[in-house]
Amino acid sequence: MKYLNLCLLVLFPIAWFAPLMRAALLPIFGMEEISVISGLQALWASDAGLALVVTFLAVFAPIAKVVGLALVDFGLLAPRVMPVLHVLGKLAMADVFLLAIYIVLVKGAGLVTIETAWGLYLFTGCILGSMALSLVPRRG
Repeated sequence: MKYLNLCLLVLFPIAWFAPLMRAALLPIFGMEEISVISGLQALWASDAGLALVVTFLAVFAPIAKVVGLALVDFGLLAPRVMPVLHVLGKLAMADVFLLAIYIVLVKGAGLVTIETAWGLYLFTGCILGSMALSLVPRRG
């Protein structure tokens, strides 16, 4: 299990740069791919406070949890930190939930065309995989 967790150290950065969705103002215009990183770049340019929260949820929380689990797995961190790691996992899942709400809201507006892309599934899978791996009992 600890090696599956280490795989997430590679998969999360791929998911951050992978296209989450393709969006266009109207269906007649070309679709623009949006990733976690490109979305954060745009957000930092317009609203630093919200960008800080989203950066924490999308980047820091999931990778901190994976690193924390790896440290516990290899005996470098006490298993008593597991409740904190569970909270980090829930915060990371909040980011996926927010993305889903935004997609539903924008699609409902009718002026914007949104298509989900493979990166959304990879990012969600990484978060869910991390949550599942954290449920496996750790030796300490």
